[in-house]
Amino acid sequence: MRYQGKITSWKDDQGFGFITTNGSSDRIFFHISAFKNRKRRPATNEIVTYNVETDPKGRLRAENLAFAGNHPPASSSHDRRSIPLILAIFFILFVVAATISEKIPVIVLALYIGTSIIAFVVYAFDKSAAQNDRWRTDECTLHFLGLIGGWPGALAAQRFLRHKSKKQSFQNIFWSTIILNCAGFVWLLTHEGFGTLNSIISY
Repeated sequence: MRYQGKITSWKDDQGFGFITTNGSSDRIFFHISAFKNRKRRPATNEIVTYNVETDPKGRLRAENLAFAGNHPPASSSHDRRSIPLILAIFFILFVVAATISEKIPVIVLALYIGTSIIAFVVYAFDKSAAQNDRWRTDECTLHFLGLIGGWPGALAAQRFLRHKSKKQSFQNIFWSTIILNCAGFVWLLTHEGFGTLNSIISY
């Protein structure tokens, strides 16, 4: 039997939520993987249709979900979400150019690329842990990775994995670490900063 209801709760970073069936107060659990159309993410107050099935533990859950009716295109919000990622790409390209022109040592570029890869992997593991109720990565660790240069990879993870991108308190601290890191990078471009870094490397 096919049901229709409204999404009344949705945790985008964890990929699950609850639907309230029309004409009832019952809430049905659903996971993002149950959607037929995976081209866009669900949101609260959207109307969906679904089948109700029972999981191995005897709990009800919605399956074969589909969005009901016509919805306005989400291209504008999609474009806005892409802006931070574009900035990260341009920053990495700027670091590459600064390295080629010998304004900064190669080790700085290696640090940004290395920590960005690590940050992306850590975000992926944390999202998987959130979805499977396993041990989570401490937010301080995620912020530290961003602070030391992994923020481009963290932005990519937030964009593609949809993880930590909606939690405002996390985002406030995260963008503060980006500002601090960029300020440090600008200092490295000065004569004093370049000389100090070379002294540390040569030590």
